[in-house]
Amino acid sequence: MVSKLALGFPLLSDADASRAIRPYGVWHDERGGIARPAVVIVGPGGDECFRWVARDFADRIAEDDVVAAVAALGLPPVRQAPPAAGTPEPGDTAMPVRALEPYFRGARFAAVAMGMRHPQVKADADAYVAEMDRYREAARTLRH
Repeated sequence: MVSKLALGFPLLSDADASRAIRPYGVWHDERGGIARPAVVIVGPGGDECFRWVARDFADRIAEDDVVAAVAALGLPPVRQAPPAAGTPEPGDTAMPVRALEPYFRGARFAAVAMGMRHPQVKADADAYVAEMDRYREAARTLRH
């Protein structure tokens, strides 16, 4: 993935959850054994500079918050070429790009309804609505 996207930083894959998922405390036994979505930023000296761990699989951090956390490190920017376009080959169960925008719109309206029905979860519903709006915009960009 690093070479495919020409990334200027390494990515970590931890298929058996032993090298990062469990040691960083993002394993979620209560949900049948799955890693919680998480962002852990490790600085050049190996120290943990930022941590965000989801409450469950539907929780996500806003991309702008991650960018702000990286910017707060004050590191010099890295110059790199833009990512090269690849030839993705979706699996049999992948949702087609044309279906993403309506899917996210439906999820958004469901969250709006839940927030209206259950005032105690309105803040969570509003956060999910904002997430679906970001995803819809990204899906719209993919289609054009």
